[in-house]
Formats: sequence, C-alpha cells, structure tokens
Amino acid sequence: MRAMTIPLHWHTEPLLLLLIVGVCWAHALMCGPYRARFLPGRADYPVGHAVRFHLGVLVAYLAVGSPLDQMGEAFLFWAHMLQHMLLIYVAAPLIVTGLPSEFLDGYLLAGRPRLTRALRVLTHPITGGLIFTMCFSMWHFPELYEAALRSRPLHVLEHWSMFLPAILMVWPLFSMSAALPRIGYGQAMFYCFALMVADLPLWAVLIFGDHPIYETYRLAPRIGFIFDAMDASGDMIMGAVLMKGFNEIFALSCMAYAFFAWYQRDR
Repeated sequence: MRAMTIPLHWHTEPLLLLLIVGVCWAHALMCGPYRARFLPGRADYPVGHAVRFHLGVLVAYLAVGSPLDQMGEAFLFWAHMLQHMLLIYVAAPLIVTGLPSEFLDGYLLAGRPRLTRALRVLTHPITGGLIFTMCFSMWHFPELYEAALRSRPLHVLEHWSMFLPAILMVWPLFSMSAALPRIGYGQAMFYCFALMVADLPLWAVLIFGDHPIYETYRLAPRIGFIFDAMDASGDMIMGAVLMKGFNEIFALSCMAYAFFAWYQRDR
C-alpha cells in the first residue's frame, strides 16, 4: 500500500491548555510566593524540583497534545504505544521527583493518620505495581482498545488511567516524601525485576501474534512519516519493542542505581 501524507496538528483545546498551565502555575505559586505556607521550613526556591516537575508536564503534553496523538489514534500502533511509554516511564517519574517533600509531609503529618495510611497502602510496591499492571494490560484488550480509539472521552480516560497508576507504580522508587517514603535498595531491585516480568504476557501477545489484533491499525493507510514500508504486523511488533524497551531500560536503570547506592552505603 502506498504511503500517504497527512497534515499533523498540535492539540490546543482550551481544557487541555488550562490543565497544563494550571498545574504549572499552581506549582510555581506554592514553591514561590506561597512557599512559607506550602513548604514550611524551606527558605530557598526548590529549583531542581521545579525543573523536573515542569519538564514532566511538558513530556506529558508532548505525549497527548503533539502530532503523536493523531498518529497513534488513527494510523500507527507504535505511535500510540510511544505515547503511553512517555507518560509512564518519563513524565510520571519527573513529576513525582518534582514534588518537594514538604508538599505532602506538612499536610499528611499534621494529624491526618487515616489519609496517610490509605496513601501508604496505595503507594506500596505490591498495590501500586498491581494497579498499574492491571490497568495497563486491561486497556490493551482489543475490545477496550478499539473503543478508546473511537471515543475521544474514553481515549482521555485511557490515558488518565495509565498515567495515575504510573504515579503509584514509580512512587516507591522515586518518592521525595518522608510520610510516604521510598522502599529500600534490596526491595527496589526485586520490585524492578517484578515490573520487568509483569508485562511479559502482553508483550508476548503483541510480538508473537500471527496477525494484527487491532482492527484500526490493520485497516489504516500507511502514512508518510517514517517506516513507510512497515505493514500492520510490523507496526504491532514495533509497538511491542518500544513497550519492552522502555520497561527494560527503566527497570534496569533503577536496579543498577539501587545496587550501587546499596554498595556505596555498606562498603
């Protein structure tokens, strides 16, 4: 099939832009003019946290608001998978590490034991990892996946129900909070290994399937972006490679950091 060229656009819907600008503005206010109220005990502006937070929001916008969204919604499975990987393995860790510890600790440790216990359960590696894995796998069932491609509200829900569980999934590894702390180095290594194993069933279905399992991409015309000669089966395999590649790089990097930090601490 001959590749076609389509006009690609950026999403500038008022609600999306309001959300992006709103969260960045709120973070800037809480770290700046209202720092004494929201970051008690911190005298300086948390530059590192702010850079990571705003970079995380930028990556999230690139995932859902750039032409990548149009490509993934109607033409290329690998583009849709890249959206998910950017939200899960890039934006989520950046946003978690962009939250100064005082944001949560000052609120949770001020006499809110029930909320603190509930959040500790949600951010526990077993809970967070299971919620994320179940949500991510569920949305890749062909019926739900196709429904999300055909319904814009459902598509938005799909991205939120991957991104928010991703926050829970990465929290045990990247938390900056004393009330909801990171797990130990040994636990982190085991947790990362479990994350690598958890997505193997979905990866196997995608990469070893006899035929494309998503009708939208099987029938979609090839677009003149890159990989013009790639058919629907190759597109699905490329998506599986991206999924496993991001997962492996993320997990192995975290395992390596935990191992060397553990070694440096105990040598």
